[in-house]
Amino acid sequence: MNQANETLLFSTEFMIILTLLIPLMGIIIAGFVKNPKIRDISTILTGATLFLCVTTFIPLIRQGISPKLEIVEIFPNISLMFQLEWLGLLFALVASFLWPITTIYANGYMNGNKEKNQPRFYLFFALSIFAVMGIAFSGNMFTLFCFYELLTLATFPLVTHSGTEEAKRSGRIYLGILIGTSIFFLLPAIVWTYHLAGTLDFVKGGIIDFHHGGVLNNRLTVFTAGALLFLYMYGIGKAALMPFHRWLPAAMVAPTPVSALLHAVAVVKAGVFTVVKVIIYIFGTRNLTELINESWASGAWLTYAAGFTIIAASVVALRQDNLKKRLAYSTISQLSYVILAVSILAPKAVLAAGFHILAHAVGKITLFFAAGAIYTASKKKYVSELDGIGRRMPITMICFTIGALSMIGLPPAVGFLTKYYMLLGAFEYGNFFAIGVIILSTLLNAAYFLPIIFNAWFKPEKAGVKSHGEAPKAILFAISITGFLTIALFFAPDLFLWLAEEPSVR
Repeated sequence: MNQANETLLFSTEFMIILTLLIPLMGIIIAGFVKNPKIRDISTILTGATLFLCVTTFIPLIRQGISPKLEIVEIFPNISLMFQLEWLGLLFALVASFLWPITTIYANGYMNGNKEKNQPRFYLFFALSIFAVMGIAFSGNMFTLFCFYELLTLATFPLVTHSGTEEAKRSGRIYLGILIGTSIFFLLPAIVWTYHLAGTLDFVKGGIIDFHHGGVLNNRLTVFTAGALLFLYMYGIGKAALMPFHRWLPAAMVAPTPVSALLHAVAVVKAGVFTVVKVIIYIFGTRNLTELINESWASGAWLTYAAGFTIIAASVVALRQDNLKKRLAYSTISQLSYVILAVSILAPKAVLAAGFHILAHAVGKITLFFAAGAIYTASKKKYVSELDGIGRRMPITMICFTIGALSMIGLPPAVGFLTKYYMLLGAFEYGNFFAIGVIILSTLLNAAYFLPIIFNAWFKPEKAGVKSHGEAPKAILFAISITGFLTIALFFAPDLFLWLAEEPSVR
């Protein structure tokens, strides 16, 4: 029996390493395979292989097997370490599934728009997925930080892909904000945590014990505990908590497949994933609840900061005529749903925070795929140009409608489940501010999405519009899959609800 367990443990550790090596194969393919068709097919197959590899962890995690794999010790009690756990598996499943789908979409988009430097594009795309897998399976905050920074550097060439002055300027904003928040906020928070706790490992219940004789009991006041939380929350710039959000709309200068990567598969999800990990595994929801009961300054402010970002970003989205920028501000708002939910600290709300990583991914990638399809087929990129486009591009606009319903939070789209569980948690803990934010933001979501849908389907097309049809088949195939998933996951969410719930209740 012991030998069988050792064999299983070894095979699990090997599979964790494999999930990191497979994206590296994608880098090699992009860099050395010259034939575009072979390169595209090989990249898609590499992504599909990664997803199949990640799915092998599902039966293991159901059995409660959560091994750690230590690669090398860097400092005392700090090592480059990977671990299989519930939230990480959820994130890895989302990213690994959407990689090949986005690659199929990118193939249709890049060829349809005659984009240059495609090998470089796919190389950095694969490097970004490598970083995401490292983040998903990080066993401590040090490992997560290393891959978090790698993701920033890997996506920078994608943001500046076109090489225009606008792209370079946007790239500087992108890099400046994300590196700046990491250096001046996140890194000091990590160093401070290590100094006080002596470890950076992710531990259920948190590594910072403020109240029960823990190492920090005599070193941190309630106020300084709130200061540490502040450093983490604003240091995780990829979560786009205002005022550190401008990098996200600036990055919209990139090709649409990059926007999809940023908003659904990699960057922003890495941000909110890190926020949830810090709350659950560094601070601990019970510890934070006790602190907040003692003083507002210790952490209750986070709910208000997230609520402000949700409402403010929604109001800005209302004013955006550029479709991708409207979607970008929608993403800023939707990301803070995760922060709002986890800040409520109720088990159902924490579940909603983890589950929204999936729900927002499939809904928002569908919307960005639709925006790219519209641009590829018609070169239209403004909301004011979309009157009557549903009759010319029915498949695209059906999928856009589904994605928009999910963002609003209406059934039968998967986004409804996030708001349902978030409201349950808010009512359970009597957080009426959060309830008000969810209701108001839902109305604002409807205000900036429903006019697009109505005008596309029911308004007559403007005179003089150039005739066009649907986007290339590869684009339609990808958008149809993600649109279908946005509905299907509403009816079959059990696996992902369990993965999101398990860390908050075990």
